[in-house]
Amino acid sequence: MTIVSPERRGSFLGVVDRYWRKSGYRMKSINNDPDVPAIFAQTKDGFGVSLIVGGEGQVFFEVDSPCVEKSEVAESTTPATAPTYEGMEHIPRPNIRSAFWSAGAP
Repeated sequence: MTIVSPERRGSFLGVVDRYWRKSGYRMKSINNDPDVPAIFAQTKDGFGVSLIVGGEGQVFFEVDSPCVEKSEVAESTTPATAPTYEGMEHIPRPNIRSAFWSAGAP
């Protein structure tokens, strides 16, 4: 929910890009669009991972699994430590300011 300013988005994506490459992820595509930048990669075991910066600097991480067999998933044994937004029609826009990530041009 942290606001990532337009001036910091490239840096944010760069940090994630370097970490994913260091972790052995294969870069599939990089979108350098100034309004909606994104990185799409794949892990060694076939998981697709993406980072997309959307409207107002809202950051989305998504993971796609490779083919798997359907199985039961146990309910969590611990309560959530952050809002889950269950039952909400839309996830709220980012509303947390960071001295670094939300900062404008120096």
